[in-house]
Amino acid sequence: MNFTKLTKGLMVGAMSALMSTAAFADDMTLRFAGVFPIDHQGTKMMEQVAADVAAAGVGLKIDVFPANQLGSGEALFEDVARGNIDLAAAFIYADTDPRLEFLSMPFLVGGWDDMNNIMRNMDSEYNKILQEITDEYGVRVMAQNPEGFVGIVATQEPTNWNTFDDKGMNIRVWSSPAVKSMVEALGYQATTMAWGDIFPAIQSGIVDGAICCTKTATYSIFAQSDVGTHFVEYNSISELTTFYASQRTLDKLSEEQVAALQAAMTKASDDFFQYNRDNDAAFGQKLIDSGYTILSLSDEDQAAMAAHIQEKIWPMMANSVGQDVIDRLLSAKN
Repeated sequence: MNFTKLTKGLMVGAMSALMSTAAFADDMTLRFAGVFPIDHQGTKMMEQVAADVAAAGVGLKIDVFPANQLGSGEALFEDVARGNIDLAAAFIYADTDPRLEFLSMPFLVGGWDDMNNIMRNMDSEYNKILQEITDEYGVRVMAQNPEGFVGIVATQEPTNWNTFDDKGMNIRVWSSPAVKSMVEALGYQATTMAWGDIFPAIQSGIVDGAICCTKTATYSIFAQSDVGTHFVEYNSISELTTFYASQRTLDKLSEEQVAALQAAMTKASDDFFQYNRDNDAAFGQKLIDSGYTILSLSDEDQAAMAAHIQEKIWPMMANSVGQDVIDRLLSAKN
């Protein structure tokens, strides 16, 4: 073998090894953790993301883990920040950073259009604030999924449900001082409890109900299991699921892979929002047909409740969220 042939052979071998290494680096499998029940529309959207990314042909595969299989929503943010989990579809709790409490700000949005313009618009002040905070933890917000307003799922009709008087009921709240204060301002007792503990706590009577779910989720999770009898519509806080990613993971992906992932999550966000908007009333009727009673405030009572809570709770939130954040949110809203 002459020198020229030897050199060509080495070059071909080197190129082959390089191409093999590149293919290995491009073919990645990401873990996508969620909190929705397996048959929930939110889980279907996670599966849609995985299917769309696979169809993009960019060497990226996503394994979906719904129903808290990789941990509760409270734990997922830190796992994603550390890179232990690549992607999540969950609410971002304020356990990690008190400034994230602004995501639970009651009566910030007033309806579906507000949810779309404030919460889903990734260029809104709301999402700019969120990304500024999550950047510090190495987490990128990919898309937002407001599902409608949460109400109170209860095992009986609350006394004085449409006033601020004592309700004689103990209601579960998530780890949010603002929500706890709001629920107490409405006249309930409030017990902080993780999402995974709600169902058995209501079944066993540890709590009399929970502020947790939209009508869609209340039907899917509680009514179909014959748990609860009443749904109280206060329309104070929107249920929000966020698609977010570990920046450590994103840094390992090519531009094409990140673009495919972003496109899939944006499309799923659009589809999920439209589904919830279109089906909110239908699931309300399903709740009624299943034996639930829906308690809805009059427009006058709704306005009075919103004004009362805004005046009482918003100033309290400045201590944890920061007055600058409150000012930015309200300035953008006006």
